[in-house]
Amino acid sequence: MSAVGEHPFTAAVKPLVDAMGGEIVAPDQASGDDVVLSWEGQEVLAVRLPHLSQTLDNLLLDLERRHGKPLKDLDRKTKQSVVRILENRGAFTVRHGVETVATALGVSRFTVYNYLNRENAAKAGG
Repeated sequence: MSAVGEHPFTAAVKPLVDAMGGEIVAPDQASGDDVVLSWEGQEVLAVRLPHLSQTLDNLLLDLERRHGKPLKDLDRKTKQSVVRILENRGAFTVRHGVETVATALGVSRFTVYNYLNRENAAKAGG
């Protein structure tokens, strides 16, 4: 069998695993929480998923990469968009999610809650 990194299935799922902040490991190295993936009936790789707090950090890093600068340097409208994206991805279900996002954006928790309330009011009205 070829190495995990050489299999075409690995190349196909790697961008998704990277976006989630996960890690690809060999199936025989999988632990209880890892997800083993098969291709044509043969175990090819296992995905080690990050903890929820790491997932939020990875989401914030991904958004920084997409915008090409620190989230603190974004304008207000773009920060509101970032909060909307994070809400859609469940970032505020993580303990201390609002505080973590507020710190990343360089705003107060109150401001993040205002962005969330504004978005929810817009959804209810439209």
